[in-house]
Amino acid sequence: MQKGKDTKVGIGFATGRKSFQKVLRTYIYSWNESGLVDNERVSLNLFVAYDLTYNKTKVTDYTKMHPELVEQIDSSTFIAGTSIEDEINYLIQENVINLREAKTIFGKGYAAKRNAILYYAIKHNMDYLIFLDDDEYPLAVTETKKTALWGGQHVLSTHLKYINLADITYGYHCGYISPIPYMQFNETMTETDFRSFIEAISNDIVNWDTVIRVIANGGVTYADKDILTSYDPLEVQETNHAKFISGANLCINLTDPNRIFPFYNPPGARGEDTFLSTCLRERNVMRVPCYTFHDGFSTYHRLLEGVLPTRLKFVEADNEQITTRFYKACIGWIRYKPLLLYITQPDTYEEKIEEMREKLKETLPKIATYFQRPDFIKVLTELDKYHKNVEKHYRVFKETQRIWAKIMEHFSALT
Repeated sequence: MQKGKDTKVGIGFATGRKSFQKVLRTYIYSWNESGLVDNERVSLNLFVAYDLTYNKTKVTDYTKMHPELVEQIDSSTFIAGTSIEDEINYLIQENVINLREAKTIFGKGYAAKRNAILYYAIKHNMDYLIFLDDDEYPLAVTETKKTALWGGQHVLSTHLKYINLADITYGYHCGYISPIPYMQFNETMTETDFRSFIEAISNDIVNWDTVIRVIANGGVTYADKDILTSYDPLEVQETNHAKFISGANLCINLTDPNRIFPFYNPPGARGEDTFLSTCLRERNVMRVPCYTFHDGFSTYHRLLEGVLPTRLKFVEADNEQITTRFYKACIGWIRYKPLLLYITQPDTYEEKIEEMREKLKETLPKIATYFQRPDFIKVLTELDKYHKNVEKHYRVFKETQRIWAKIMEHFSALT
């Protein structure tokens, strides 16, 4: 790291895709174009937690950076099994946490990888940490009657403009955010049926009003022109006991480690950003005016090479890849909804679970028939399983925060 730089910025990727280097290259060129690379007051530091099993990749898919790219950032830290074990041994030797507690923070799953990135960024004295996804690009797309309009986005510089005023900033997303494909309702599954199903599995972000707009657009979410031309952030208000954020295009202020919460998700589920949202009641959260384009179906890699399509394809439920992605998303949503309800609506939790169960019993056979995928019926089985274990998951959720607080106290004592 170069000496004398006032602001140390961490850029975190939790990744498992072979396309990572292409995405990283695009972002580094974007930082260069925005002036951050040449800014003598800003230090740019990469933190990559990679998974070799996700897409059967190899270490060099992540670590072998082109020399030209290496020269434009100040440091790179690649996080895998061995390096995490070294940190766990260090924390145990320093009597900060024990092995069981370490596995709670740095074990398996997506939240664990995010925690590892967060940990390394704090240990390396970063002031701020931005999380970026390996299937999101610094672009925004809007729709006109004749064509799609594209614009570059200075994602990192936008966050840096506001993060010193907040604990967390997060931006907007366009493109293929939703795994829900375009559908034509019929007698097998009516719009009423599908709405009932979505209401059963959804949360405050994935709700019917959002879903029906995306379906009408063929599965595409377009950027809001008013947001693109705005220069003002929005203070995020608490809704249903949470200040909802996104998991990427997300920046965390690290200047006071004691104000930082860890990520958590129930085993086999996602929702680590949603559960972090439930911890932010006393934190200042701001939504900032910058977009990333989510290439949710990995079909727009040519965007990274400057090919800008004039039309975005409808995502229709006519092939196995699309229905599989939707099915897996439904499983992921249903696995974390019991805990989310338990945290945010404890007084009506049992009633809400029963409402979900009844809606799923009625709609799942229709969903399975419509998508020609019988295993959609398993969504109800997963609900019952995660409902049964919700108190256990809640205890681990709180335990994760307690263990993390001990690690943060340790770092605070070192400064």
